Amino acid sequence: MSTGTNIPLPRPTPLSRPHWDGCRDGVLRVQRCGDCGQHVFIPAPLCTYCQSGSLEWVDTQGAGSVYSYTVVHRPQRPEFRVPYVVAIVEMAEGWHMLTNLIDIEPDDVKIGMPVRVAFERMSDEITLPYFRPA
Repeated sequence: MSTGTNIPLPRPTPLSRPHWDGCRDGVLRVQRCGDCGQHVFIPAPLCTYCQSGSLEWVDTQGAGSVYSYTVVHRPQRPEFRVPYVVAIVEMAEGWHMLTNLIDIEPDDVKIGMPVRVAFERMSDEITLPYFRPA
């Protein structure tokens, strides 16, 4: 894995809890608007497209492709091992997720490359969703 084992972990909120519970259970969950049908990520109280409050949590395929990426050589904190790849993944359902790529050398990453979610258990409460080549 490209990150350290003592990295700072997210703190789930009542709003984000379904996402983190899904990750712990090995399922990538995202909000979807019942009115306009758009997927909303990062968790929000209202649809970021139409402002509807009709959001529901849905399971995703966990598959996508690299939309954009960068290689980090100077980490923001010393707990992160460098280099590591930060990517925007375009999910099969059409939404985008900021994440890290694992199990690949930075020079081998390509735009459009198929990837799949890979869950890494960090604590009893937090499992992080990374992506690896499909």
